[in-house]
Amino acid sequence: MKVLVTGTSGQLGFDVMMELEKRGHVGVGADRSDSDADFEHVILDITDAKKVSEVVNKVKPDAIIHCAAWTNVDGAEDSANRDMVMTVNVEGTKNLAEAAKAVDAKFMYISTDYVFDGQGEKPWQPDDKNYAPLNVYGESKLKGELEVSKILDKYFIVRIAWVFGKNGKNFIKTMIKVGEGRDTVEVVSDQIGTPTYTYDLARLLVDMIETDKYGYYHATNEGGYISWADFAKEIYKDAGMNVEVIPVTTEQYEAKAGKAVAKRPFNSRLDKTKLVEAGFEPLPDWRDAVKRYILELV
Repeated sequence: MKVLVTGTSGQLGFDVMMELEKRGHVGVGADRSDSDADFEHVILDITDAKKVSEVVNKVKPDAIIHCAAWTNVDGAEDSANRDMVMTVNVEGTKNLAEAAKAVDAKFMYISTDYVFDGQGEKPWQPDDKNYAPLNVYGESKLKGELEVSKILDKYFIVRIAWVFGKNGKNFIKTMIKVGEGRDTVEVVSDQIGTPTYTYDLARLLVDMIETDKYGYYHATNEGGYISWADFAKEIYKDAGMNVEVIPVTTEQYEAKAGKAVAKRPFNSRLDKTKLVEAGFEPLPDWRDAVKRYILELV
């Protein structure tokens, strides 16, 4: 199978390319700039509809896994950036979906729990249509979802949360850096969810794209729902750092640090039952994922 993967300079896109290679599929990476990665790569600005059509028609992929996105949640709130956020996350997704339809390729769109309002304690179901994004980023990802479902029949929409991987910034890298030379670190304890390791997620995404079990799915590591403070404690334990995590509320954290630009969801619980019902193997426990990831960092 030939698969076009967007956003291969990011955490997830890179791991997806590595997983495709492991299985003997032909992966073609696509990004805005050239890459020194050891895989086939094309330069592609997904906001350029004509170029997207040309590239997809030339590559003729059997599937497209769309990992590229504007992911700077706070930056998206800046009025100067809003148009670009929408252009990348909505128009870029639309361009790719239309190109996929033209060559009859399967399409996978990576989305987020931010399409919901982040309230309550009940885990969000994949097919829940009670959308109410809290911020511009969430709004843009929701509009991307709607474009995919409107244009295509052969699509997967996979929502993830609390992502960490080898490339780029993430919570684990931040916590390790913040904890250096400190005895205590304050971390929010009233936002609840589950981490997602891109290495594990990449395996699942390729499992999925090899099938025709289309639809909406949620995917994070297993191991139950936790707070960011719980996550930080596990990070310091596995990193061998003697740092005490002081749980604080979002309100307390924002009062001390200066109010965050974008609203964050309190409830990022994603129900993953549908994955198992469809016959897909769940991701490993998040604690195991953190251990493996930290070993990769050192």
